[in-house]
Amino acid sequence: MQHIDQDLSLIKRGASELLLESELSERLQTGRPLRVKAGFDPTAPDLHLGHTVLINKLRQFQELGHHVLFLIGDFTGMIGDPSGKNATRPPLTRDEVDRNAETYRSQIFRILDPERTEICFNSRWMNDLGAGDLIRLASLQTVARMLEREDFAKRYAGNQSISIHEFLYPLCQGYDSVVLKSDVELGGTDQRFNLLMGRELQKHYGQSPQCVLMMPLLLGLDGVNKMSKSLGNYIGIDEAAGEIFGKLMSVSDDLMWRYFDLLSLRPGKELAVLREQADQGRNPRDIKFELARELTARFHGAAAAESAQAEFLARFQRGAMPDDMPAVALMLSAEGLPIANLLKQAGLVASTSEGLRMIGQGAVKLDGQRIDDKGLVLQDEGEVIAQVGKRRWARVTLSRP
Repeated sequence: MQHIDQDLSLIKRGASELLLESELSERLQTGRPLRVKAGFDPTAPDLHLGHTVLINKLRQFQELGHHVLFLIGDFTGMIGDPSGKNATRPPLTRDEVDRNAETYRSQIFRILDPERTEICFNSRWMNDLGAGDLIRLASLQTVARMLEREDFAKRYAGNQSISIHEFLYPLCQGYDSVVLKSDVELGGTDQRFNLLMGRELQKHYGQSPQCVLMMPLLLGLDGVNKMSKSLGNYIGIDEAAGEIFGKLMSVSDDLMWRYFDLLSLRPGKELAVLREQADQGRNPRDIKFELARELTARFHGAAAAESAQAEFLARFQRGAMPDDMPAVALMLSAEGLPIANLLKQAGLVASTSEGLRMIGQGAVKLDGQRIDDKGLVLQDEGEVIAQVGKRRWARVTLSRP
């Protein structure tokens, strides 16, 4: 029983909720490899560290000898799960789903063991589910039950539209668990309703209901909102080593520990030692170096991580400007070029709104001078060094047609 307790301790590390622990303990005692499922809708072309919270947990299951079912929801992705949204999501096209799914396939094995990973596409069985079967599946739940889901309930109470096809999403996700005969399903806390639907449908089809492990949503670099590409507070796993390292060094000292819990693959004993060292006065920056090195090495290798740390120290301790600063040529219109547009066109921010937000935070500089005027319009031709935060730079040449 001791090793079962140790396995459960690793499985529960960082988790928000496990349903039901007694059932999972019984399955672990059988000694057979469990079928551990996690689904990912290919709604964006790249994975960021927020996605890897679940992938890391899958890796831990693999280290315990279990079989991972990495489900790419290419069918359900075209329905669109509205979790956390207050409006119907626009459906993805088949081409968008296929492109995004391919990037997932190329990225996940930086973390997962290919020998213990089965990549599944739910279109394989959902496309064969006829209209009659889909109607019979829908008959297993009531509208009242669907309205227990928080985001549906809020929209219904607020007289906001709910499309009928949205009710199909949790049913399809639950049916995936039936087809795959999953023992455990992982998901974020915003997926609770859908995860439990899998248990209900498995019972209906005569299967033992899956255990459900819910992981918290990873806060982004701002420490306030869920990590999201649209909010610009994300760290993409395909970003350059120096960018990943620098972004991780920018997280707060408190948030650093949450990142260790959810993103690090180091044993819990090692993390306990780091916390003890912090309590004894070790500089949090030096501990953060360890987090940044581990995660950068995971996606780019140890040598790149060491190089990124050396570059970080050179740039921010000695005020050095990066040698590999990208050069960008931009055109001035007759009215000039607004500062937020310059930042976006130079690739320093994802949108003009993010650029304005960064100006408001005092994070934008031109030629070393902080810019506070959101309405600044550049009129003069020539070269400027644009900087956003401590890590994003561009050498911008402005000219007129």
